[in-house]
Amino acid sequence: MPVIMLIIIGAAAGFLATRIMDLRTDVATTVAIGVAGALIGGLLLRFILMLTGLAFGFVGAVVGAVFVIWLWQRYSGRS
Repeated sequence: MPVIMLIIIGAAAGFLATRIMDLRTDVATTVAIGVAGALIGGLLLRFILMLTGLAFGFVGAVVGAVFVIWLWQRYSGRS
């Protein structure tokens, strides 16, 4: 996935994930969370992406970003 596409999908996924998890962050943190989630979700759901296309890539990015937020809240003491 090209880097620009990863940032765009990551930003959207990070925004959605921070709203789902009720976390208020700045734009850079939201994008970073989304990109990390896109990488994690992309790795976990790679076989689904091959079968069904970009829609599941976005779902994987959101799931990954929610997981990153959960880890962040759990281990950093921030909420």
